Amino acid sequence: MSTRGINFLDQWIANNVPETAKPDVVSVDELTHKLIADAKAIGIKRGEIDEEVDSLYRTILGAIARSQPV
Repeated sequence: MSTRGINFLDQWIANNVPETAKPDVVSVDELTHKLIADAKAIGIKRGEIDEEVDSLYRTILGAIARSQPV
């Protein structure tokens, strides 16, 4: 289990998933690639994040859905 991975993911989502993000494949894919690149830039391997969540795609999609105005 990687506390560093989940902490990074939580903070990254809070700082990088805009309220205007669309819950579509392209938006989620772009955010996923940015997340992985940002993690790599600070020395966090994707495996450290993947072991904490079932799916990065679903995690980011869920974050987008939660940020949408009702």
